[in-house]
Amino acid sequence: MTESNTSRTLRESADVVVLGAGPAGLVLGILLHAAGIDCVILERASRAHVRTRARAGFLAPNTVRILDRHGLADGLHRHGRRHGTCEFRTEDGRFRLDYGALGQGGQHHVYPQQHLVTDLLNHYLELGGRIRFRTEALGVHDIDGTRPTVTTREPDGRSTRWTARYVAGCDGRYGAARRSLPPGSVRHHEYDHGVTWLGLLAATPASLDAVGYAIHDHGFAGHMARTSEVTRYYLQWERGAPADAWPEQRIWDELDVRMRAAEHGPLRRGRLLERGVFDLTCDVVEPLRHGSLFLAGDAASLLAPAAAKGANLAVLEAEILAEALADALTRGDSAGLDRYSDRCLAHIWRAQEFTGWMTRLLHATPDRGQDAGSFFHAALRRSRLASLRTSRIHQDWFAENYVGV
Repeated sequence: MTESNTSRTLRESADVVVLGAGPAGLVLGILLHAAGIDCVILERASRAHVRTRARAGFLAPNTVRILDRHGLADGLHRHGRRHGTCEFRTEDGRFRLDYGALGQGGQHHVYPQQHLVTDLLNHYLELGGRIRFRTEALGVHDIDGTRPTVTTREPDGRSTRWTARYVAGCDGRYGAARRSLPPGSVRHHEYDHGVTWLGLLAATPASLDAVGYAIHDHGFAGHMARTSEVTRYYLQWERGAPADAWPEQRIWDELDVRMRAAEHGPLRRGRLLERGVFDLTCDVVEPLRHGSLFLAGDAASLLAPAAAKGANLAVLEAEILAEALADALTRGDSAGLDRYSDRCLAHIWRAQEFTGWMTRLLHATPDRGQDAGSFFHAALRRSRLASLRTSRIHQDWFAENYVGV
């Protein structure tokens, strides 16, 4: 008796199977395809969801250079905006840093990540790249050998077994790549900053021509422009409280208080398009290579969003991995693959250090109330801000790390 079509396991192959169609997976797929390497991207979400899922929108100078180098920056140059100023608002007043003129003179490009992903996806498809949407990777197997496999569930419920030379896990913190790491083979470093944010997308133009960081006794508030008609705001939030705990009016009133609108000018209000609660946690996996399986993007490390490093690290890691895979598959040179983990972890830990510094700068010590420890931390934070306001050396250090990866 033969198996039915719904129960039969399909078999497919590629030199490289890429899990995930975020910035890391798509840049990797494009560069591999350009190098003549047979690859496929497997993405558990639908095409429409991939094109619209909102994420960060600040691209570092090195990220733009990578995209330019490979002909992937047309959209951000047409529709993105250069940005090089941030403003701090505190009980001692406000001050601005023109970080684009400090340090090494680097600026961000503001370009919503969903727009970048759409550009990358269109480019990959125009090249003839293979991608399977709504295909869930269930596990990666035999990574210690030369022919790893990936098992997936297809949109119609059937299973597929992909055979590859290498697998690139770009499928996030909870994806199949991380779940498939052999027990005892990985060092997993996790840290909880003890802070929660309510992230908001508002249908309104920006209220100031800078990234706004407001430090207040009620908690942190942030303002980041996204497009000419949409602005992202953040509120430090009670851990465990749902995103809809407050009505819109109360949210805007609280943003006014923390951003000190009475002193520095009103915020432009608009309909809230999106709300999301997330804890500021971070983690790093070491090493990033396990035999034939490589981790990149959020599968390699997760950063708190205070310094907008995640997507920039993902693009950098994708370029490093693409070059190493191309060398191994076209020239038999595996030196780049051997160095991949150490090279990327050096960038990851630098980004983690600065992100942690920013998080401590912007937030009161959690769950300390008004005890002596809380006062001590607040005094240190106030001193850091005073130094950042007045010290050119401190400002140059900030600027270099703020835009660096």
